[in-house]
Amino acid sequence: MSGYIPSFDGLELFFTRDLVEASRVAVLIVHGMAEHFGRYDYVKDQLNAAGYSVYRYDHRGHGQSKGIRGHLDDFNALIDDANFMVDLVTSENPELPVFMLGHSMGGYTAAAFGAKYPGKLKGIILSAAATNSANLKQLLPPVVPDPMIPIPNSLSSLICTDPAVVKAYEEDPLVLKETTLGLLDQFLKGQIWLNENEADFEYPCLILHGSDDQIVPARDSKRFYENISSPDKSLKIYDGLYHEILNEPVKDRVIADILAWVDERL
Repeated sequence: MSGYIPSFDGLELFFTRDLVEASRVAVLIVHGMAEHFGRYDYVKDQLNAAGYSVYRYDHRGHGQSKGIRGHLDDFNALIDDANFMVDLVTSENPELPVFMLGHSMGGYTAAAFGAKYPGKLKGIILSAAATNSANLKQLLPPVVPDPMIPIPNSLSSLICTDPAVVKAYEEDPLVLKETTLGLLDQFLKGQIWLNENEADFEYPCLILHGSDDQIVPARDSKRFYENISSPDKSLKIYDGLYHEILNEPVKDRVIADILAWVDERL
């Protein structure tokens, strides 16, 4: 069941529910920069098969959601959209534990949500989460001359070791071919905010990363793991995997690790 829903500020987000009977868990999946929630169909299928109901949404300006394509005016909107969706999932599943699974920029969003909105989820899973502001600081100018300057999406060859995944990404009409400088600037501001507030993150947390990720270094997840205050936290680095660990040939092993971690907390 898919459709549009007005978020906290009225902007319409495109989202979908994939519910199962006698569900044990509800999981909200938050996708990465320039992509859309449809790229998580396989993950959704595996979670459904395990008895998990799954919710997904496209970030504003991404996929089929409204907003300027590939642009962001305020990083807080990413966090508050996630909070809006968490409230929706919780209201529709009042008896179920709710988890969030975020990848890359979606991992940043989940991490920032965790620091800003404590006590609303059973746990958070981070996949190659972009939690460290140091990387973008080296790339962006200190002052943005025009936030609408287009920035090409040129990282496709680095997303996965599987050429078929790269080809599908490049041919996907919903994958953004460019973003704006304003999106990257706001994303950097959001990462700086997260780094200043990550000690407030106390959720049970599973942090996953590929050792050969050339988009978001695995050391960033190690740093985040060390800096958060969660009494229940786990870190797993997968040898040889690139950025999209949930699309790698060994993705079933990654998903199995997620399922095992969630099941241990039910």
